[in-house]
Amino acid sequence: MTDTDNALRQEAENLLKCGLKTEVFPRADDHDQVQEIVGRLQTSDGSLEQRLVIGGFTLEMIEHEDIEQACETCMYYLVHRRYCELPELDVPVEAEWSCRLWRI
Repeated sequence: MTDTDNALRQEAENLLKCGLKTEVFPRADDHDQVQEIVGRLQTSDGSLEQRLVIGGFTLEMIEHEDIEQACETCMYYLVHRRYCELPELDVPVEAEWSCRLWRI
């Protein structure tokens, strides 16, 4: 983990704790929904705030269709770095957070 990762993670947490409204639903349950969200991320300004909003981040795990969707169980989560490596998100996260692009 780098100091930059830690600072960005803290900034993300502060934004979410302070009431940043994110697009938690609908979840990206199929290819078309994933592509729509990824497309929006690619055409956004790339700011941390926009990645959190469009990605639908929450500070806690979301249960969707009887599946617990926490960052730590997502295929894009780097455990030792506590990081989401999905290129369009590319953001430090905590294990218990969630986003709507979660994948097994």
